[in-house]
Amino acid sequence: MLKVDNINVYYGAIHALKGVSLEVNAGEIVTLIGANGAGKSTLLKTLSGLTRPKSGNIEYEGNSIVKKRVQAIVKDGISHVPEGRRVFPTMSVTENLELGAFLRKDKKGIQKDMEHVFELFPRLYERRKQLAGTLSGGEQQMLAIGRGLMAKPKLLLLDEPSMGLAPLLVKQIFNIIEMINQEGTTILLVEQNANMALSIANRAYVIETGKVVLSGDAKELQTSELVREAYLGGA
Repeated sequence: MLKVDNINVYYGAIHALKGVSLEVNAGEIVTLIGANGAGKSTLLKTLSGLTRPKSGNIEYEGNSIVKKRVQAIVKDGISHVPEGRRVFPTMSVTENLELGAFLRKDKKGIQKDMEHVFELFPRLYERRKQLAGTLSGGEQQMLAIGRGLMAKPKLLLLDEPSMGLAPLLVKQIFNIIEMINQEGTTILLVEQNANMALSIANRAYVIETGKVVLSGDAKELQTSELVREAYLGGA
């Protein structure tokens, strides 16, 4: 579904991504793990068109999307749930969700998907008229994921969904990510909670200082000495 081929991304003089290549197959959960500042968020921004690579190619469903505008990429079926939630604080929960569907014209489909988001996140239904800025961190994360789903993506890019959440909520969010995947959405997950990410992923890539240093089956990487020492606290 997605093929990233040797992309290089710069922020001014800083070489943020150095020849990164990876693949995501339809139906998979693929996770990117790595320390803070390794380039994981930059990669997701590049995939969704927010950042442009200096060289290399990105193919989605067989077509290059390197020069496509953000809206066209969303229309193609790639939805990005950014790090830090980025909900619109002065708009209601429902309005935030409607914004996720701003490129869609199918009113009945939008209504159906909104109901589905409320099924996945009953808390959002309870808070549907509330301003997003007054929600708790966990509720805002649910809203950010729900808004991403309203674009009806085939590929969902999730950036640090567990950041700043209590352990119980983290478990809940990860259960929902698995559910979304089982319903047919392919997921590329950036996550600092490496243990949780590897436990639900099919495959994983380890990024260090802008380079992919390791890749493979998620369960195998979970038992790899290198990954355990660097990202799983030696557990």
